Amino acid sequence: MYKSCRNRAFIFNKKQNMLDIKTFKSALEQLEEEKKIPKEKIIDAIEAAMAAAYKKDYGKKGQIVRAKLDLETGKTEFFQIKIAVDETIAKTESEEDSEYSIKEDADERVRFNSEHHIMLEDARRIKKDVELNDEIVFPLPNQDDYGRIAAQTAKQVIIQKIREAERTSILDEYGTKEGEIVTGIVQKIERGNVFVDFNRATGILPVEEQIPREYLQRGQRIRAYLYSVEDTPRGINLRLSRTHPKFLEKLFAIEAPEIENGIVEIKSVARESGSRSKIAVHSNDEHIDAVGSCVGQKGTRVNTITQELVGEKIDIIPWSEDPKEFISNAISPAKVLSIEVDEKEHRATVEVANDQLSLAIGKGGQNVRLAAKLTGWKIDIKGDSEKEEENEETTSTIDK
Repeated sequence: MYKSCRNRAFIFNKKQNMLDIKTFKSALEQLEEEKKIPKEKIIDAIEAAMAAAYKKDYGKKGQIVRAKLDLETGKTEFFQIKIAVDETIAKTESEEDSEYSIKEDADERVRFNSEHHIMLEDARRIKKDVELNDEIVFPLPNQDDYGRIAAQTAKQVIIQKIREAERTSILDEYGTKEGEIVTGIVQKIERGNVFVDFNRATGILPVEEQIPREYLQRGQRIRAYLYSVEDTPRGINLRLSRTHPKFLEKLFAIEAPEIENGIVEIKSVARESGSRSKIAVHSNDEHIDAVGSCVGQKGTRVNTITQELVGEKIDIIPWSEDPKEFISNAISPAKVLSIEVDEKEHRATVEVANDQLSLAIGKGGQNVRLAAKLTGWKIDIKGDSEKEEENEETTSTIDK
């Protein structure tokens, strides 16, 4: 197996000062298969590194040097590139010395460099159909002592190029998975943070993104919501969450084909992970029951998700455009007697029977708190006895 880019990727034949082509081709195939780095990217990296090393040792200021690696022989040829220009693009030394050029403060032309440029009329003596900014290629001499010294210089640059190519490859792969559920293996746990192995990259599940009281252990396969892919100097960071409301949405999309197909929509989610959640659903097909699609036959779908979320209770309610109906549904399982809404303050006062008051509020205010998050309304709960007291006070005042 391919053990290390550092040790095997670029093996040179010391006697001939060129690549050991057989070993090199094998390394290319292994890199492409195991690291998912295309051969073309590796070859481009090699040629760029060899050109940089050649220019450093033998090049001149302003030169554009390119290298071409022959995969059949392992030999490398070097070329100098010159850009075709004319007087509208480049100014010569004679122009710079003239009084005219000194007065031309707005002259944006580049300075002509014979190592970098070639005048268009001279270029056309070499190649008739040359146009402005075209490249003219000149072969450079191979140096007898170049092989070993340049190989070492190139090797370091190439290793870095491979790391960059691998980084780009990982970003391309996982960038498309951002906002989706990913599956990996728990690699290690440090200071409460869980590191998840995805083969080519490692994900981080911070303490605050873990479901409370959930016990994860090394080697365990877990699913998580990939909410961010970060490219940092220390590598690619995949930021994971099991508490994110979107994690709950995506789990329902996996379990309920009606959601994945767009027939049923999840309109909003309110979640207190590990304890309780509420989701509001709506069907775009009058023949499909949105709540039933999420619950599943005998509760199979919602029970599967509850197990994934370590016993988290999930209330599935029908969404409505009517604020009163939506708020009434959101207060479930408590039964609502009446609702008064203040559109200006975006506040709703919900009346329930006295025996429903604790159910409507929930333990520690959880039910009404989730209902407020789900609907986007401020919700006040009161029992019907409060209304009776108000009526008695009004009657008493009238009698007086």
